[in-house]
Amino acid sequence: MESIVLAQKEKDKLVTHAISEQPSESCAMLFGKKVGDNWNVKEVFLTQNIDDSQTNFTISPEELLKGYQIAEKNQLEVVGVFHSHPNSDAIPSNTDKKFMQNNPVP
Repeated sequence: MESIVLAQKEKDKLVTHAISEQPSESCAMLFGKKVGDNWNVKEVFLTQNIDDSQTNFTISPEELLKGYQIAEKNQLEVVGVFHSHPNSDAIPSNTDKKFMQNNPVP
């Protein structure tokens, strides 16, 4: 089974971003490389939630493009899209599951 692996430094960056964006959901793009069965995150690209919502998130097309350009420049792949759930458990919502089916990343 494939896994996404983050160093503590990258986890801390996501937690700090999530706290700073409360009460809205925070979001970020994860860049990395595949090593064996793992996707190792090498860089976290923090983004703005243009929905400014506690239950939804949207990354602007401009930031998405910038993220893909950064990943390509650094010879990394987009490993995933992160977002927080400030008012619920850290499990995928029905909206999250639908998004993952329509927009698969490793």
